[in-house]
Amino acid sequence: MTGPSVPEPRSAEPESTDGWAPTPALGRAVLLAGLLLVAGVLLGRVDLVVLASPFALGTAYALRRRPTTLPQVWITAGDDAPLVEGGEVSAAVSVGNPDTVDYDLVVVRSRVSPWLRISRAGFAGVDDPAASDAPPSDAPTAEASPAAGTPAGTGRSVADRPFVTSVPAAAAVDLELAGRALRWGRHPVGPAGARVAAAGGLLVSRAVLTDAVGVRVYPRTEPFEAVEAMPRAAGLVGAHHSRRPGEGGELAGVRIFAPGDRLRRVDWRVSLRARQLHVAATLSDRDAEVVVLLDVLAEAGRSGGVDGSASVLDTTVRATAAIAEHYLHRGDRVSLLEYGPGARRLRAAAGRRQYLTVLEWLLDVRADASQHEPYDQVFGPQQLSSDALVVVLTPLLDERSAQMLARLARGGRFVVAVDTLPANLAPPKDRGWAEVAYRLWRLDRETMIGQLREHGVPVVRWAGAGSLDQVLRDVARLATAPRVGSR
Repeated sequence: MTGPSVPEPRSAEPESTDGWAPTPALGRAVLLAGLLLVAGVLLGRVDLVVLASPFALGTAYALRRRPTTLPQVWITAGDDAPLVEGGEVSAAVSVGNPDTVDYDLVVVRSRVSPWLRISRAGFAGVDDPAASDAPPSDAPTAEASPAAGTPAGTGRSVADRPFVTSVPAAAAVDLELAGRALRWGRHPVGPAGARVAAAGGLLVSRAVLTDAVGVRVYPRTEPFEAVEAMPRAAGLVGAHHSRRPGEGGELAGVRIFAPGDRLRRVDWRVSLRARQLHVAATLSDRDAEVVVLLDVLAEAGRSGGVDGSASVLDTTVRATAAIAEHYLHRGDRVSLLEYGPGARRLRAAAGRRQYLTVLEWLLDVRADASQHEPYDQVFGPQQLSSDALVVVLTPLLDERSAQMLARLARGGRFVVAVDTLPANLAPPKDRGWAEVAYRLWRLDRETMIGQLREHGVPVVRWAGAGSLDQVLRDVARLATAPRVGSR
């Protein structure tokens, strides 16, 4: 997990004396001492003057060294190791004391994304018995609405309550937060704030705030492997066998030696038998371009994090990461497209760097509904190679998605549609016509899938390893089949 640079704290300059205010305790002490002194002088009561002396002297002694600068607050997030769903996340909220006097009491509080379940929190080197009162991370709690950004089945984080400590002069104290990342995405730690009490609790500072720090959580790659051949390989080198002669590992036959052939290709058995040099001919190994198209027009289902149920976006992002990792590991080129108003694009490339770029690109995937048809915006001129395999991850909740698949198939593209709608999508619980409407919608969706298959678009449900094997086998067979031409 790579943390951003430490932001500048929002505090006053060291020469400034603003930002500190008297507390009610200071007002009570001054008021009580003044009343006793005035009463003692007016009534000639020495005992009242003596009684007021401890309050006056105590207040003066506490204010003899008043702070002149505000505290500094900043947030640091973890180490440089990549953080994946389900991994351990760590962060720290630091409070610094640039003054020459001690801070008697510091109250620190920080907001944390609900997808970062903070189960342990406390100041470094300071025992915090209150932290043990927090509920365990696996304690059952009431469900929250995912639309509000809260994961289903999780409760309040330990970091939701304030923490109290003291900070010596010219020192800093770290509030360490540790827990578990529940879901992919960019999750904020912060903003954080601190207020300080000094001079024996007679002065209190204004709240000093610092901006949030983003924590990047990469999607967990689901097991995926497609052992079938690509429909058509277009590159010069790669792992897929083509029908063109060239350097490769697939034997195509034996032919007579010709100028330019390598000696290591000489088949000595055939040459001795025919009394003429023969070489083993091979088929070239070529790479392919895989375009993963993410349908972000709609979102459905409840996201329960890495251990719970998966929404449409969860399935889409994790499946994209798995498909990209598989084909990039085989040496193919992978590009990403969003089918939505944003029309984000990641250009095709190969290698380890492209895989890391894919993971970074997926962190910004969001459902973005639009009333306009984004086809022309997404598929501009020469945006898709004619030899590319287009894997479309779609929940088929919008009629425009089905129309897009049909247009790609009619254009001669090799298209595979992966259904990302959750299989356990619950029907509405409302009484009346809601259940009937849900059944009719299901029937209409099945009809749409059947029509897509009639247009030559295979539709399969994502199921991890081997999800696309049968489909790729059919697509490869159709790609190599002879085409009927007109004279």
